[in-house]
Amino acid sequence: MEKFDAIRPYRDEEIRKVLERLLIDREFIDSIANFFHPRLSSFIPPLMRWLARSKLRSQLKNVHDVRSMQDVIADYMDKMILDTTTKLTHSGMENLEKGRNYLFISNHRDITMDPAFVNYMLYHAGYETLQIAIGDNLLKKPFVTDLMRLNKSFIVQRSLKGRELLQALKTLSEYIHHCIHSGQNVWIAQREGRAKDGIDKTDPALLKMLAMGRRELSLGDSLSELHLVPVAISYEFDACDILKAEELHAIEKDGSFTKNEQTDIHSIVTGMIGFKGHVHVGFGSELELNSDEPELIAELIDEQILKNYRLSDANYIAAEMLKEKGELFDPALDAAIKEKLISEEVREVFLERISKTQPTLMKHLLFGYANPLINKLKSDLEL
Repeated sequence: MEKFDAIRPYRDEEIRKVLERLLIDREFIDSIANFFHPRLSSFIPPLMRWLARSKLRSQLKNVHDVRSMQDVIADYMDKMILDTTTKLTHSGMENLEKGRNYLFISNHRDITMDPAFVNYMLYHAGYETLQIAIGDNLLKKPFVTDLMRLNKSFIVQRSLKGRELLQALKTLSEYIHHCIHSGQNVWIAQREGRAKDGIDKTDPALLKMLAMGRRELSLGDSLSELHLVPVAISYEFDACDILKAEELHAIEKDGSFTKNEQTDIHSIVTGMIGFKGHVHVGFGSELELNSDEPELIAELIDEQILKNYRLSDANYIAAEMLKEKGELFDPALDAAIKEKLISEEVREVFLERISKTQPTLMKHLLFGYANPLINKLKSDLEL
């Protein structure tokens, strides 16, 4: 399977060599030190760097394969969950059949935490952990590439053009089919880029790509072989809400948003260490496909994601504030807000959270929280 070498995760026999490379990477060690002790790392960086490297060597000394690497990553997830969430829940895992492998297609709110939370749930429930699709636009630093590939991530080569891109997409699709047929679960986002406005929509082009690996079959039959399961990830508080609002405001004002070298890294770190409140992972059921139309299949995925999305009081508070500002006019929304018993504690946390937001960003930030509620109500009315 050499044709997958450029994109696949690291194998068991490669793990140790990569870890030794990371342990001498100063930028990586600084990131770890800052993750555990942000204040001390800014005051006494040499000491904290030495302590971080020593701690890592101790944690990684018995890591020699992918499974033991996943055990270490689970420990880091435990700390992140303890520090940045108030509750972590899940639903729908009874829909999953033991011994069957799935392609999980989820909404996309956070660059690394979306697949991390799905993976965490599967890991603790005894399922095979995920192979994770990640765009090469996020892999600007060698240590980030190493970390992702250590954690069973494979690379989506988005930076190519023309025939090279077409061939890369075909190889990517073949790799995903290979994973499912060889006993691996796979995660991929429903679209390229996060839903910065809180509206979760599947890109039909993604489904066309997924079917390329089995072109001898119809699109529906090719996708059926992947056992597609939609997943809805809900964050009570979006750690990157202000960053997303800044991007949306720039696009509205200037027509575009220009990233620099640190933009994605900043979003990754903010998503990891930022406060999330209650996080819920809602697993849907495997799609039964009777169509070859990617647009119709995308709608089926969207329906399940919207259905399994877990609303929080923050969604209602944001909609209420937009209504008071004259940005929303919807009788159904008015009724829903009146019926909702909103926690004053959550209201206080939410208002404190957004209190320092620039006025020019406020509308975008609030719609990011309100749109899941608006779309849920719209879906219910259509039913």
